[in-house]
Amino acid sequence: MSRLRRVEAVAIVVAVLLLVVAPPAVSRARIGPADFAVLALVVLSGVTLVGWRRHPRAVAVVGLGLSFGATVVDGWAAHTSVVPDSAMLIVTALCTVAGTAWHGRELWWVVGAGIVLLELSLVVQPESPVGLLMFTVPGFVVGAVYRARNETARELAVRAKELEDEQELFAQIVRRHERARIAAELHDIIGHAMSVMVIQAAAGQRLSTVDADRTEQVFAAIAESARQGRRELRRLVELLGGDNVPGPDLALIDELVDRACDSGLKVSCVVAAERDAVDTATAHVAFRVVQESLTNALRHAPGAEVNAYVGLDGDALAVRVENDASSSPTLSLVGTRTGLDGLRQRVEQSGGRLRSGPTARGGWLVEATIPVSRAG
Repeated sequence: MSRLRRVEAVAIVVAVLLLVVAPPAVSRARIGPADFAVLALVVLSGVTLVGWRRHPRAVAVVGLGLSFGATVVDGWAAHTSVVPDSAMLIVTALCTVAGTAWHGRELWWVVGAGIVLLELSLVVQPESPVGLLMFTVPGFVVGAVYRARNETARELAVRAKELEDEQELFAQIVRRHERARIAAELHDIIGHAMSVMVIQAAAGQRLSTVDADRTEQVFAAIAESARQGRRELRRLVELLGGDNVPGPDLALIDELVDRACDSGLKVSCVVAAERDAVDTATAHVAFRVVQESLTNALRHAPGAEVNAYVGLDGDALAVRVENDASSSPTLSLVGTRTGLDGLRQRVEQSGGRLRSGPTARGGWLVEATIPVSRAG
């Protein structure tokens, strides 16, 4: 890059000499002391353009000042200058640099200073006002437009970078949210199936030497629980793969209650809502609330009675699951509250509320209110 800058500097100096010095040299004009001073000032003003990239303000002030000085000397000499008209291109270039050097309020001060300088130039040499305006104003306007374009491009680049960063942050949030959702689904599927199988396996161990028929029923329940878990896992895999999988409805709650009863829970469930009157998203959340509640009852309150209610309450679906205190020894299945925390997030993301906690009778209560949009 420095090599290109050096080439540019040499090109500027050569161009200035060709514009200012070459025409008088070719025409062999007589050059007096005043003419020499004017030519020197014009050449110096052109040479200042070498630093227009790094110091545009200094170039504009010094270069235009030298040009004005050349005008004053030429007017003081009171004769036709040997400086060719092509040298006015240097003034145009300096005005263009001035247009790129300032912005905002400073630009208006520069415009005012430029008007004053033009007036003084016309006072010194009133012969060519139109030419002076033609070589100064367009260049200044071009420089101002160039500067505004560059500033807009920089602002757009900054905005684009900010937008890219926001998109990356949003993508990270989406990925985190999706992972949490998948983890919650896996917990609900695997947790329920594994809890049923562990409890039934423990019951099978106790019954294996006492009641062969009931032992067979227990292992049949274990097998059915495993098959159900596999079906739900397959459905989850299909959903993640982008397949169009039909959503659940409230009828699945009846199947869930039947399996819980087969697992040894005493469950009574009332569904006071039409199965096809609730959208699949709300029905899915209600299904997970009941499933998690029954899973916790299986783990921590085996043998207890469980009462479940699912019904419409205005524009919301109310889900209530309450179990009594355990009437049998509990198994060593330590909970982590991951299920309840994930369930609460699921309900809140759907716009609802979830409350859970112990009851006065030593049991456990889970209540959820989920906004519903009617499927019909």
